[in-house]
Amino acid sequence: MQIEKKDIRALSKEQLRDFFVANNDKAFRGNQVYEWLWSKGAHSFEDMTNVAKTTRSMLEENFVINHIKVDTMQRSNDGTVKNAVRLHDGLVVESVLIPTETRTTACVSSQVGCSLDCNFCATARLKRMRNLEPGEIYDQIMAIDKESRLYHNHPLSNIVFMGMGEPLMNYNNVIKAIDMITSPEGLGMSPKRIMLSTSGIPKMIKKMADDDVKFKLAVSLHSAIDETRAKIMPFSKNFPLKDLREALEYWYRKTKSKISYEYVVWKGINDDKASIDALVKFCKYVPCKVNLIEYNPIDDGEFQQASEESILAYIKALENIGVVVKVRRSRGKDIDAACGQLANKEADAV
Repeated sequence: MQIEKKDIRALSKEQLRDFFVANNDKAFRGNQVYEWLWSKGAHSFEDMTNVAKTTRSMLEENFVINHIKVDTMQRSNDGTVKNAVRLHDGLVVESVLIPTETRTTACVSSQVGCSLDCNFCATARLKRMRNLEPGEIYDQIMAIDKESRLYHNHPLSNIVFMGMGEPLMNYNNVIKAIDMITSPEGLGMSPKRIMLSTSGIPKMIKKMADDDVKFKLAVSLHSAIDETRAKIMPFSKNFPLKDLREALEYWYRKTKSKISYEYVVWKGINDDKASIDALVKFCKYVPCKVNLIEYNPIDDGEFQQASEESILAYIKALENIGVVVKVRRSRGKDIDAACGQLANKEADAV
């Protein structure tokens, strides 16, 4: 029976060094290979040109590099790029490059499908197949960085975890990927340029605070009324707003990092005065800003974009209490670059 080879990127630098010593080679060889895997983004062992051919053959015999492949790439008229990313087992996720005049943002996926049941989200209709490995998350960033340099003449500047999946339900792998993205041995990106967006899992928000993470936090809120939020996001019945509020207060006490609320206003669902008043009250608990997001309907069902008048009413009420509000218009409409529904918006990660 053929033994399945392990992805070499699952090994730490120390484990790689130990592997080479155990195979009668020099420990520093592990450093070389580690650099090829992460800083240089090698797709195969043959790419490692300063490693001896016999060593490359030994690596080939023992390991694989489960690198992603950009299956199809679509470019929008506004510069947005959508990637259909094929994984080593044939499954596909999406990632998106979102440009502005001053920066480019990568929207990346953390799971194949999603475990949650947000009724407005296209990804929620896909069964969660599996979590992405740290290397698969990292590869999405590397691919988008190359596209940013190619099409926009500068490196990737920001990252948002707003693609397929709930990042906090793949916590360990997401954290490992971010560690490599921010490491000098990886991409060396500042954690302040990374934003993780969650649907709001209180115990995991507290864990992030306890782990002293340095990236920013966004919460897909959509309503500050439990009954309405449960209609929009049925899983939230298990995470009532009082628990979410407590977790966010804990986050801010520990990190002193302001929270972003992602908030879509839908016609006949949360476009009334009671919904506005509830959000205003919720925003007083923790320093925050609000991104009001234009919705791309996924069908002709109940979730439809609210009127401009409703959006303006939200803006006025929030600005009256000193909350910064931004309206995020859809990007890449001509290629349907929805990346989980929320990621077709350029998000503040700085």
